[in-house]
Amino acid sequence: MITRKILACLTLCLLFTNMAVAQGRLAEEADDAFQKGFYFNAIELYKKAYTVEKKAAVKAELIFKVAESYRTLGDVQQAQVWYEKANKAQYTDPVTYFWIGEMQKQQGMYAEAIASYNKYKEKKSNDPRADASIAMCQTAQKWKDSPTRYTVDPEVLLNTAQYDFTPAFADKKNETVVFTSTRPASTGANTDQIIGEAFSDLFTSTRDRLGKWSEPVKLPLEINTEGNEGAPIFNSKRTLMFFTRCPAEKKKVFGCDIWVSKKVGNNFAAPAMLALKPSAGKEDTLVCGHPTLSDDETMMVFVSDAPFPGRQGGKDLYMIRLDRDGKPTGTPQNLGAEINTPKDEMFPFLRFDGSLYFSSTGHSGMGGMDMYRAEKTGDGAWGHTENMKSPLNSAADDFAIMFDGEFDRGFFTSNRPGGKGQDDIWRFYMPDMVFALQGNVYDKITGQPITGAKVSVVGTNGSNFSALTDDNGGFAFVENGKDRYIKEGVSYSIIAEKEGYLVVKDQITTVGLTESTTFVKEYFLQPFEKTAIKLPQILYDVDQFFLRPESKDSLEVLYTTLVDNPNIVIELRSHTDARPTRKYKGGNLELSQLRAQSCVNYLIEKGIDAARMVPVGRGPDEPLITMEQIKAMATKEEKEAAHQTNRRTDFKVIRADFVPGTGSTPQAPVPNN
Repeated sequence: MITRKILACLTLCLLFTNMAVAQGRLAEEADDAFQKGFYFNAIELYKKAYTVEKKAAVKAELIFKVAESYRTLGDVQQAQVWYEKANKAQYTDPVTYFWIGEMQKQQGMYAEAIASYNKYKEKKSNDPRADASIAMCQTAQKWKDSPTRYTVDPEVLLNTAQYDFTPAFADKKNETVVFTSTRPASTGANTDQIIGEAFSDLFTSTRDRLGKWSEPVKLPLEINTEGNEGAPIFNSKRTLMFFTRCPAEKKKVFGCDIWVSKKVGNNFAAPAMLALKPSAGKEDTLVCGHPTLSDDETMMVFVSDAPFPGRQGGKDLYMIRLDRDGKPTGTPQNLGAEINTPKDEMFPFLRFDGSLYFSSTGHSGMGGMDMYRAEKTGDGAWGHTENMKSPLNSAADDFAIMFDGEFDRGFFTSNRPGGKGQDDIWRFYMPDMVFALQGNVYDKITGQPITGAKVSVVGTNGSNFSALTDDNGGFAFVENGKDRYIKEGVSYSIIAEKEGYLVVKDQITTVGLTESTTFVKEYFLQPFEKTAIKLPQILYDVDQFFLRPESKDSLEVLYTTLVDNPNIVIELRSHTDARPTRKYKGGNLELSQLRAQSCVNYLIEKGIDAARMVPVGRGPDEPLITMEQIKAMATKEEKEAAHQTNRRTDFKVIRADFVPGTGSTPQAPVPNN
């Protein structure tokens, strides 16, 4: 199969060169199978060699090699079991603790993995991999605890107990897919010596209007062979299919190449190989595969371990130009260190906006192979690589993401729990954020709910809707038929109003929000019938009526009230305490009238119609605390505080039928220096 295991195994890493070579024919055969990448066969041979071996040290080494084979094969559970067996058998290299941690990490056992890494550090403190892996576990746990908004589910009807992976859309409506599978219907009777299963083939399936997939059908023999075929991609017209092919013969290892086939209707022509590698051919063990095309089809990104210039190590991603016929021109260009690492980068996908998605074992991730996004930074250049986090990534292997056109949905492949078997196809989508506005309206004086208050909402997108509060003063804007009232990326102005009450205005916004939100509001309406409404303290110098700067700030409350309630006419009233003044012939009554007028003058200067304001000086006639009560107070401080309470400015609504723009004759203003 052309999955991450095949391509990872095709680069032969002599992992055992620093180990003592196990003696005996079985052990030698096992080592040979391992070096060729036939890990399934190697496991069985190592186990057989173990049963006949007498020396404890060699037996421990054989156990370790079984663990290494399982790890390279991707069976993390069995690998962990056998590394732990190697420890019990007193295998001498402490690297077993590191690999136990790695296997635990790939099962999402982050706390246990950190403990294993710390054990490894105790025995080998100079290996920086341990600290790096501990940091990865800590980050992965945070991502797991705070997932992104993506929703993921297995594509049950496409999956089997075998390996199913890398779907690609094969029609313009994006209803037909071609994908890779090792299911029993695959071509040929031979078994892949790497994984012990059938070789992979390309299959196709179409979903109906209800989203149900048809029974997958194998592509014809022009495409599928007794080797491995997989990782397809189509051009925009769906007339060319590019895919990866790795030929196979018993006990031999070959490389992989990219092939292209013309598609006419439902038929595929015999494919042709793209000559990308320095020396292509059946005996070549180098890898070229996993093609993806740019939106304008002038560029291909692919995977290779060939010795092209700029190679970072392992499998790297390369870019090459294509001519009008889809044929490569020029030399492949390595995508550089921002994308490629000393480990493996595979399964690239170029989206319509030019961004590059790929999978990697070298960038910081959650466990196994993770998926990443890189921004386009230039012509044929990408950077700012970002992990796609949970739930798209998991502790297991997650790879080969692809999108459904411009929609934020598509498929990826994973061997995480929840599938049918080995690698499975998963679908993903970004659900719309859901917003709602609800709340209650109350009387500010009594605290009781107001029935029949009108709550109006106006959005920057042109929307305009309203509702009356129920018997509990409640209102809610949730669903509007199949639509929603409150939408993403919109700011809203809210007005709560009721006859006999001052209007309350508010604002909410969904701009910049990254998760669904229900806005819950409580609005307290001020009744104005027969009620004086106190303003914040307005201060004057002794025996003066000119507004101080801080008093102008206090009048902003009244200014806002008048703007929000354009139909009200108010009586603006100023009160003094009962202590006499000698500066004015009319005493405190004249002083309070001048103070009320100074407030009106200020509001006129700010644009309020003079016809909406009647200044009234009440002098000391309406005290909140009587002189008898003040005289009875014990201290001078208490008495002064009482006088301060009586010195106040308030207003009453005397009409609510003013029509803006009708004109008025303002009263002669008092100079306001």
